[in-house]
Parts: sequence; structure tokens; C-alpha cells
Amino acid sequence: MSQFLLRNDHSPELEPFVHILEFAQKKNNSINLNSFTDACSSYLRIYYILEGKFDWVINNKSYTLYPNDLGVILPGQHLCAEKGYLDIGSLYWLHLQLPLPEKTNKQSPDGWSQISSQELVSVKKILFLDSTPVLTRIPDAGSIFSSLRNELFNQEIGYVTRVNQLLDELLILLTRKFSQQQNLQRDFPQTFLKLEETLRKDLSHHWTVEEMAALVGLGTTAFSDKVKKFTGFSPMNYLINIRISEAIRLLKKPSVQVTDIALDTGFYSSQHFATTFKKLTGLTPSQFRKNNI
Repeated sequence: MSQFLLRNDHSPELEPFVHILEFAQKKNNSINLNSFTDACSSYLRIYYILEGKFDWVINNKSYTLYPNDLGVILPGQHLCAEKGYLDIGSLYWLHLQLPLPEKTNKQSPDGWSQISSQELVSVKKILFLDSTPVLTRIPDAGSIFSSLRNELFNQEIGYVTRVNQLLDELLILLTRKFSQQQNLQRDFPQTFLKLEETLRKDLSHHWTVEEMAALVGLGTTAFSDKVKKFTGFSPMNYLINIRISEAIRLLKKPSVQVTDIALDTGFYSSQHFATTFKKLTGLTPSQFRKNNI
């Protein structure tokens, strides 16, 4: 089978998979002008190059993709061919409904994924970090796309479970490669700054060491060692210090309620916040506010 196009709205192969909006393999043998123009979608788009060289513009930046490269286009991002048409070559693509990560929703999008709810939060956070959208030399992804094709067309017993497993494998592969890519692109101090920036953007999330380690592409042991060496704190104490520093900033704003500050900075309750705050500063949040406004 040299090429195919499955779409959720008219392909019976995708009936059990409402989350797969489109899955295709295309072998492009000729140039058709205006065949790959600027497009934006509300879903996750993953492209895998089999043959050829593709010059694309992703979110206003130019990239060249070669065989075994992956392009990952996030919801809301634009994708078009630099020349205005799809280059000659062949590729797979998969359009997947994967909602953006939400602070309070730790559940699987619609129950199809077997990734644990906690790990799925990590996967989505890393996947949607808006990092470089191209991963190079990922042949394992080609094997996953090929297996997806075989399962969908052969439909042997257990194929629904197997297809969902392959989607999980693909998401985990992407997450790990993005983490490694981010780590390779920066030395650790720079990585550390980026990590802190990411944590501060979502302090209400109850970050785990595993999640923080994944954000910088390290195992938990290596990550803990680096954080300890870099800051003198364990990862969780490092995170608590960030929470407290943000709480101090917010306490200086009289219009913000202490309870809201506690929850927004990731503490489980006002009491938890007050106890931790006094332990680190010697003052209760109310005393601190009274002394600093």
C-alpha cells in the first residue's frame, strides 16, 4: 500500500477511534502549486518523513525535514510549505485530538490512553511547551506509524487496544525526545533557568520530582544530584522556595486574598501555606503582609 488517507468523518477504519482525526500516508510524485498552504488547526498534528526533503514554515520559522524526521505542530500553530506546495517525497501524518493541558484536569482525554493520569499531565506539559517543533532522526517513530497502518487495515483481534497502545508509545517517544533535545540545546544553568520559568508559570500544579526531571530530560537521580549541586536544595525544597518567593510577591498586593495565594502557589490549603511560610520566614503570611504593606 503506497498511500492512503483515513479521515474520522468517512473512514470506517477510524470508527472506534474518535480521537484520531486523520491518519495518512502520501507519496507525492509531482508538484501541485498551492497544495500545502498556510493552515492552522485546533488539534495536534504529527508528520513523519519517509522520503525526500521538505522545506516547511512552522509558526513563522523555516525548517527543513529529511527522512526519519518528525514535525510536531501544536494546536493553534501554523504550517505551510515554504515554496507554497508540497515537495516531492513521501510522508505519514497523524492528526490527533489531544486537549491542551489543564491545571485541574488530570484525566485521560476520553479514556483511550493507558498512560497514568499523573504521567499524562507530564506528557502534555512537555509536549505543549512550544519548543522546536522538529525532531531529527527518529526512526522509532517510523516503526510506530507503520504498525499503526498495519493494525488499522488488518484489524486482527485486539487491534483497538493495540492502536491505542501505539498512540501512547508515540506520545511517550515524542515527550522523551523533546526533553532530550531541550537538554542538549542548553547547558545546565540555562536549563535550570528555563525549568524555573516553566514551574513559575504553573505553580498551582503539584509538581513531582519525576515531572521536573522529565522537563529537563534527565532521570530522577541525575536530576536530584544536579539540583542539589546547583542550589544546595533537594528538588522539592527548591520548588518550595520558588513557591514561597512567589507568595511573597503576591502578599505585597493587598487585593489578593491569602487563601488564593496559597492555592495559586501550589499549597494544599491555607494552613499548609501558613505553616511552611512561617517555617521559612519566621512570620505568618498575615504578619508578613502587615509588615510589608
